[in-house]
Amino acid sequence: MQYVRFLLSTAAATVAFSLPLGAQAVQQGKAANNTAINAVKAALDKYKDPIVAVRDGYLSTIGCVDFPGGGGMDHGTMEYKKGAMGVHFINMGLISPKLDSTKPQVLIYEPVGDKLSLVAAEWFVPTDVSKTPPTILGNKLQGPMEGHAPIMPAGLHHWDLHVWLWKDNPNGMFSPTNSAVKCPTTGYGYTFKEDAPKIVKP
Repeated sequence: MQYVRFLLSTAAATVAFSLPLGAQAVQQGKAANNTAINAVKAALDKYKDPIVAVRDGYLSTIGCVDFPGGGGMDHGTMEYKKGAMGVHFINMGLISPKLDSTKPQVLIYEPVGDKLSLVAAEWFVPTDVSKTPPTILGNKLQGPMEGHAPIMPAGLHHWDLHVWLWKDNPNGMFSPTNSAVKCPTTGYGYTFKEDAPKIVKP
């Protein structure tokens, strides 16, 4: 669990930018409203340029993650519909049990030609940080689940929530996978076809 300890020490050394829970309350109804979603999208639009994301501390995991077989909870795995996620950029300095709607821990990009297109934001909390699922935009984070090997250790158990802000998702705005996102099948050596992660105890 050295990786988790590194995440925690990095987060502790970073100035906390989290909104007070009261300030988030307007965004945490049974379902996120359009006003809240549009506000988050507007705040994060600058990351359409991945270089801006890197300058703000988001580092690429390189791998384009695809789940062509999906998965189901009846097999002890997360319920994933067939689809891809894309390339994750993670900001370890934002790891915290308190979530800020304008500071997701992860940004997700789809490779399109020789460019990266911003498609989603992800809120990510290791179970070592919170034993219960935090809530953002009216939804509890999903999990707990294993880490998504090989781009992270399988032992990095966590909660997460994907929100597809910049690309319509036939699977649903808050689905982990997007059937409209495609990972390269040729010319890119870091596309990973994965199985849905196993459900774990928090």
